[in-house]
Amino acid sequence: MLTTSQLATYSGAGIAHQSAAHLIPLEPVLPRRLPLGVALMLGTVIAGLTVRFVPLGLPPAIVKYGGSTLWALMIYWVVSTLLPSWRIPTVALLAATLATAIEFLKLYHSSPLDAFRHTLAGVLLLGRFFSVWDLIAYWLAISIGALVDRRLRALP
Repeated sequence: MLTTSQLATYSGAGIAHQSAAHLIPLEPVLPRRLPLGVALMLGTVIAGLTVRFVPLGLPPAIVKYGGSTLWALMIYWVVSTLLPSWRIPTVALLAATLATAIEFLKLYHSSPLDAFRHTLAGVLLLGRFFSVWDLIAYWLAISIGALVDRRLRALP
């Protein structure tokens, strides 16, 4: 049984309930340092813009889904950097929810929103056309981001 001070120690890391009488502490989540989070975001943005706009001779599918995958990974790094003490699965779920909501927003049309979608910022931030394949790319990218994040946070 954990004492009150031990329970307080684990409160930021989460507690798993085995039974009403026993508590098992979960692995603590080490927050990632802000400079690393910013570097991961910027690196992902640069990679995404490079894949989309620099003529690298990549197949069209790689350009399309590579950009979409890197966009979702950037969403993960933004959420993870803004909420550094949150557990990684929670961050991944929030990032996937945001990416999915933005993808479904493509099904909604209004003149101002459609006009924004035709700008470079609109294409990069919102995209123009709904695709289930994009959702799959987003979820895959966010899952990979969460795995990388777990490894990075385990480093001293």
